[in-house]
Amino acid sequence: MELAEIYSATQQKMEKTLGILKHEFASIRAGRANAAVLDKILVDYYGVPTPIQQMAAVSVAEARILNIQPWDVSTLHPIEKAIQTSDLGINPSNDGRVIRLVFPPLTEEKRRDLVKEIKHLAEQAKIAVRNERRDAVEKLKKSQKASDITEDDLKDGEKKVQDFTDKAVKEIDSLAAEKEKEVMEI
Repeated sequence: MELAEIYSATQQKMEKTLGILKHEFASIRAGRANAAVLDKILVDYYGVPTPIQQMAAVSVAEARILNIQPWDVSTLHPIEKAIQTSDLGINPSNDGRVIRLVFPPLTEEKRRDLVKEIKHLAEQAKIAVRNERRDAVEKLKKSQKASDITEDDLKDGEKKVQDFTDKAVKEIDSLAAEKEKEVMEI
C-alpha cells in the first residue's frame, strides 16, 4: 500500500468520525426545537421501521415548538405513538392533522446530564480517531517491513498520521465545547 493511500484512507476515516459526531450532537435536545431530535425515532409503517422525516413534513413553528404534518393522515397515530415510546421525553399533542412537540425549558440537572452525554460522545469519537491512527501506523510498519518504504518514510508517515490525529482531536474538543456552551446558556 502506498503512503498516499494510507494517508488518504486515514484522513477519510477521521473525517467520517467527525461527521458522525456532528450528527450525534445535532440530535441532542438543547431546549430549542430541532428536527434532528427525531432522527433516531422510527415508526412502524406497514411492518417497516421508517424515519419520521420520510413520512411527514417536519418544521419549526416557534423557538420551542416542532410541527410534524404527516403526508398520510392515517400515520398520525403511529407517529405519535413512536414519539411517546421514544426516550425523547416530550409528550406530543395531536389536533387530528398535525402533531406538535413543545420543548420545555431544560432544568439545571437535565443540562448537566446533557453535558455528560456530550463529553461521552466526544470521548468515543476520540477513541475512534486514535484507533484509526493505530491502524495507519500498523500499515506503515508493515510497508516498512516489506521494504516498500524506508525507515525515514516510516518516521515521516507516523508524524503525518499523528498530525491528522491531533487535528481531529482538536476539532472534536471544539465541537464538544460549542455544544456544551449551547446547552448551558439556553
